[in-house]
Amino acid sequence: MDRQHVSYCFGSVTLTGYGNAKEREYHYRNTLLETVGNRLDSPERYRTGPGGHREATRTDDDTALRRRSHRPTMSETSPESHEEGRGMDAHNRVMREIRARRDETYDPHEPTRVWLDEDNTPDGVYQSLTIILNTGGCRWARAGGCTMCGYVAESVEGGSVSHEALVDQLEVCLEYERENADEPAGLIKIYTSGSFLDEREVPAETRKTIAEAFADRDRIVVESLPDFVDREKLADFTDRGLETDVAVGLETATDRVRRDCVNKYFDFADFEDACGEAAAAGAGVKAYLLMKPPFLAEPEAADDMIDSIERCATVDPCHTVSMNPCNVQRYTMVEELYYADGYRPPWLWSVAHVLEETADVDAIVVSDPVGHGSDRGPHNCGDCDDRVQTAIKDFGLRQDPSVFEQVSCECESTWELVMEAETAYNMPLVG
Repeated sequence: MDRQHVSYCFGSVTLTGYGNAKEREYHYRNTLLETVGNRLDSPERYRTGPGGHREATRTDDDTALRRRSHRPTMSETSPESHEEGRGMDAHNRVMREIRARRDETYDPHEPTRVWLDEDNTPDGVYQSLTIILNTGGCRWARAGGCTMCGYVAESVEGGSVSHEALVDQLEVCLEYERENADEPAGLIKIYTSGSFLDEREVPAETRKTIAEAFADRDRIVVESLPDFVDREKLADFTDRGLETDVAVGLETATDRVRRDCVNKYFDFADFEDACGEAAAAGAGVKAYLLMKPPFLAEPEAADDMIDSIERCATVDPCHTVSMNPCNVQRYTMVEELYYADGYRPPWLWSVAHVLEETADVDAIVVSDPVGHGSDRGPHNCGDCDDRVQTAIKDFGLRQDPSVFEQVSCECESTWELVMEAETAYNMPLVG
């Protein structure tokens, strides 16, 4: 194609750029960012190209921006210091502005959520009790945080919750279990809006109390960013003979996608280091991946998930990979893009495709699409969403890809077209 000027009108975003596909893709991504007030103007990142158009100047390694060898861990620094020299300043600024709109308040003595479910583990399928503690919120999110995560908007104001209040939340969850379960759940899963192992969120005293409360269960999962994974903290659980797993929000094995699309500060090497700490404590690891972060087209997102699952499965002791299809949460950059017609949650067919393609990896691979069937959650045409969701859940328990042979719908041909033709500068191709 020649370098004639071409224009694309997409929702509320009008894109004018050169005819070269790679240039159009770059300009489309940047135009979407500008619709939410995010102009990435760092002189390190761009130069002026032909016709006054900005061009990316950094390499895939982004050595100048990352400065990994000089980077302290989050547990050692303030949120502001995490922005310096990372190229994340614009993302973080926009997300702080978005989250400043929230006006809800939350009771520090009540958990965010609690529910019963079933989960597949290395020891088989267990009934699970899932607890989301209401804490002061993720430390990274207070700096700006991840583009898709709205959990910090549900956090208690003030940045901390006392040990006594967290114990009250724990008692609410245990009472819920007593009222709704026939017997105590064998698997306990504990999450916060950030990191359970961050002692600014969950004090050491509270962690020990929780370990004691569930010492008679079979297995426990706690979620944490890799910075806070420490063998001594995990020993509070493993020393009681409790099978323990750390769930790490890796999102993707591709550093550039994690940095530029998710706005997460760490690298895959940090995940590997966290796995080493878990192994030293005798604990396992469950990797959480994000299916279709903003700025990735549907086929790009699926390919990234397949590659990420395969890479995670090779890291010991990562025995489970949970693929979480992105949904549109309140007070996030993803929500801003969604309202600007610049983001569509993933197709459920894409989730099924990734699970089929990775069925043979040496790890349990699961997915539980939140908000499935809604415009703000992963969805197909509306008619087949529940059936495909059921197959996805069934696969998670059985690890048998033949479950997907039992579901079909006319919309699958539309999804196939999306996988063939959607690119970063024409997404979403279909709403």
